[in-house]
Amino acid sequence: MINLLIILSVYFVTFTDKPEKTAPQLSPRAEEQRAKWNIPTDAMDYPVSPMYLGQVRDAGGKIMHKSRWFNGATVEMDAETATKVAALKCVTSVEMTRDDSEPNLYLPKRLARKREQSSDIPGAYTDAQLALYNLQPLHAAGFEGQGILMAICDGGFYNADKINAFRQEQELGHFDFTDDDKYGYDFYGDTGDHGTECLSVISGIRGDYFYGAATKAQYYLMRSEENDTESPKEMDNLVAALEKADSLGVNVFSVSLGYFRFDNSAWDLPKSAFDGRSTRCSRAATIAARKGMLVCIAAGNEGDEWGNPPHTLGIPGDADSTLTVGAVNTDGEIGYFSSYGPTSDGRIKPEVCAVGVKTTLINHTNGVVQASGTSFATPLLAGFAAALWSALPDENAMQIRERILRSSDRYKNPDILNYQYGYGIPDAWKAYTMDLPTGVESIQNSEISYQKILRDGQLLIIKGEKKYTLTGVLVP
Repeated sequence: MINLLIILSVYFVTFTDKPEKTAPQLSPRAEEQRAKWNIPTDAMDYPVSPMYLGQVRDAGGKIMHKSRWFNGATVEMDAETATKVAALKCVTSVEMTRDDSEPNLYLPKRLARKREQSSDIPGAYTDAQLALYNLQPLHAAGFEGQGILMAICDGGFYNADKINAFRQEQELGHFDFTDDDKYGYDFYGDTGDHGTECLSVISGIRGDYFYGAATKAQYYLMRSEENDTESPKEMDNLVAALEKADSLGVNVFSVSLGYFRFDNSAWDLPKSAFDGRSTRCSRAATIAARKGMLVCIAAGNEGDEWGNPPHTLGIPGDADSTLTVGAVNTDGEIGYFSSYGPTSDGRIKPEVCAVGVKTTLINHTNGVVQASGTSFATPLLAGFAAALWSALPDENAMQIRERILRSSDRYKNPDILNYQYGYGIPDAWKAYTMDLPTGVESIQNSEISYQKILRDGQLLIIKGEKKYTLTGVLVP
């Protein structure tokens, strides 16, 4: 018997209003953080009208996602039902986001990864990629993401529930925003290990030779990339993931996906659409940022497609108030494939870079390998942000973002010639210490739980047998 993949049409339905004004569905953590950072509740936080959703169901539509930010829903239905739904008084628009187009086998999935490299990796595997942005001193001072909640949104988390490099108790749950389960795909099954690899550079620990960027952060895993199709629906899946992360009180959201070409080429995005406002997906990333989340996004791997000026970004890499991440090697040199900006409205993208050329990671077999792509630079940067935020828990997402930018090596002279590096490579220790007072008295009297000593009038931060200056230099 041959099993045929039946792709059903999907639409985004937008409603007129929110008549019920029921209470926002936010977790206690989310509510606490909103209060802490004075982020008001607004109309976007109210749920979509259950009455309107009921009318869509009564017309024959199947609700897949609800979007409170865009007052709408992703609905699976045929063309006849879509016509009925469009005629409802509560509906303002019905937009098709997936049709029955055959999967384009020549279209690369929008996972921002290039290719596997050698598994013969010398030395302490992860030292170089952490050292590039000077993260070890922050780790040595005891800041490794504790108290920070992350979300990793991707396309496949094969064996992420079994790999012993992860402490399973740090995963608080997982969510699948695709409809792949009805085709027999399991969340931790073989839909690829791209997400597993991204998670490893944040949370993985293997002996004394592999160490993630924020190994004490808790996290949710979210899947929005569908296995067999490439359609605008996947961008709405990502919107649903961002809204869910907001409701859970997630602090740092890492997504290594990007979109601009689809199975149906009629939906391919024009360059003018990369303005941070033209797609729901990019607007959602900005909304998430303004509601207290630090959103880290892969720039993409189309930097070598020189026939695509003026930029080669993917959506939502054009989103405002986020951190779009390019890929460099451990010497700080840009990867030839790393997508470049600017956005169509002239903003610098990517803003920052991290190691995405021969990044050391763990795959679904529990093996340590190297692979390249802005996919892996992005969770490295997200882990950096989580570690930094754990050291500065009273600051909000925009303050942490600003510290990351200000610490970057090109901050005063950003790359506005080729738009590859943005503000450059950030420095974790510099980001942490940049606003400390010039004297040492207040630091000596601080309540921060790291050890401090004075040697010849110089303040040193110590942990174990290692000592660091305030600029992150290891002292013999």
